[in-house]
Amino acid sequence: MTTTISVINQKGGVGKTTTVINLAASLSIMGQNNLVIDLDPQGNATTGFGKSNSNEEKNIYNLLIKKINLNQAIQKTNIENLDIIGSHVNLSGLEVETASDSKRAFVLKEILSSEKFGLLKKYDNIFIDCPPSLSLLTIMSLVASDELLVPLQTEFFALEGITQLVKTIDRIKENLNPTLSIRGILLTMFDKRNKLSSEVDREARNYFKDKVYKTVIQRNVRLSEAPSHGLPCVLYDKSCVGSKSYFKLAEEFKNNLVSVA
Repeated sequence: MTTTISVINQKGGVGKTTTVINLAASLSIMGQNNLVIDLDPQGNATTGFGKSNSNEEKNIYNLLIKKINLNQAIQKTNIENLDIIGSHVNLSGLEVETASDSKRAFVLKEILSSEKFGLLKKYDNIFIDCPPSLSLLTIMSLVASDELLVPLQTEFFALEGITQLVKTIDRIKENLNPTLSIRGILLTMFDKRNKLSSEVDREARNYFKDKVYKTVIQRNVRLSEAPSHGLPCVLYDKSCVGSKSYFKLAEEFKNNLVSVA
């Protein structure tokens, strides 16, 4: 069965897109089939795979407004077993354009559901890179998803921000998607020299228990460099600390098939 996973945090700069790119790439290298949907108008996941985020035809915006179909929207990446539906800046206007549509939160779900046993059947995972806000696009993604992966930076105020996100998730479960569950919480930007990182790590594990992945993503300059080369870090420099962490996360992700509600 194909699993649709939103990678979400309403805060920017927490390693959300880096996680989508490198986790999907790692799983594909390990033999799984993956599709990435870039639902962030900034289009960083798109460019991170070496694709243009100004492609006027093949993009998620045109798919959501029904200008093209799913088959037309999907592009192959340079990585075997890994496809993408790229972003476009027009996405940022979708909320205003669809203001009168009472069913707009379900548009992405309907598109994906219609091909769940057809075109999308070949994928093990569909990863959705959400924008760093609790906007219509994020709600669309939550409604369309089976599970959530939440990157949490090991920095001050990190846990405070996530309580707001948990409340939003609970509201979505209550009103729009009762089967939505948290697959895992990923600690990112971990600095072992910094006492605060260890404190946030401890607090997160106390609060979220076994939902927190054992793997933590350390601060690593290679993770920041890789997108400018249009490559996931796991291809750009597979032996660096960041790449090793994402390969380790991919193993843990594959083994953690039962999600925790």
